[in-house]
Amino acid sequence: MGARIAVLTGATGGIGRAFAERLLEDEGIDELWAVSRTPKKLERLRGDLGGRAVPLAADLSTAEGLRAVERALLAQPERPTVAYLVNNAGAAKMGAWAEFPVDEIERTVALNCTAVAALCRICLPFMGRGSRILNVSSASAFQPTPFLGLYAATKAFELSYSRALGAELAGTGVTVCAVCPSWVDTDLLLHEVNGRRVAFPGLVPPGKVAALALRDARRGRALSVHPLYAKYLHVAAKAVPQRLVMATWLRMLKRYGG
Repeated sequence: MGARIAVLTGATGGIGRAFAERLLEDEGIDELWAVSRTPKKLERLRGDLGGRAVPLAADLSTAEGLRAVERALLAQPERPTVAYLVNNAGAAKMGAWAEFPVDEIERTVALNCTAVAALCRICLPFMGRGSRILNVSSASAFQPTPFLGLYAATKAFELSYSRALGAELAGTGVTVCAVCPSWVDTDLLLHEVNGRRVAFPGLVPPGKVAALALRDARRGRALSVHPLYAKYLHVAAKAVPQRLVMATWLRMLKRYGG
């Protein structure tokens, strides 16, 4: 019988590192396949987490990187079971439309959208009853977000794709959970803009995001929306006209000279 594995992308920092630590707490997982494009960070992760962490260097914004994951699954001497697929890798940048070169737009869409759908397609044949897919989206998926427009749009794709895929998989025992946190306290956040400290409403530590997401996925929930501020955004996006939501966001940006 093949190994039970968890496939985790963007595994070396932030939410990904938190997922790695919590997935390895599951004694039913034989191996954690940690996928990242940076070999040195992967080796450091393996040194920290132990031999059950298996590094897999791949640039998931490319077709070759996606094929590397597929080849690794097919190359196992005994067919593995993918108990978890956590699509966490992603690209994020705040800025106006003109600040994004075309190649950066292509890479962002490839990593945040194409790779998510492709890895679901690659891993699903290796999944069975009780397997879980977690796609790390964002509370920004709930509404258009000026100056974060490309990122928010890709996260809306992840949310929509996750909900649709979950419906297609109904009755198979494989579930899909879209993880939609508000601001997460990682190195990606700018804590000061134009000399002013930025206040992030609903700031949440990555460990809490990962723990609650895994709890929700194991319960078969289609959405993991935390903390309370993210839940508020989820409700507001349904109840408040989008133009008002965007106007509120723009007013907040202007406080920092945006």
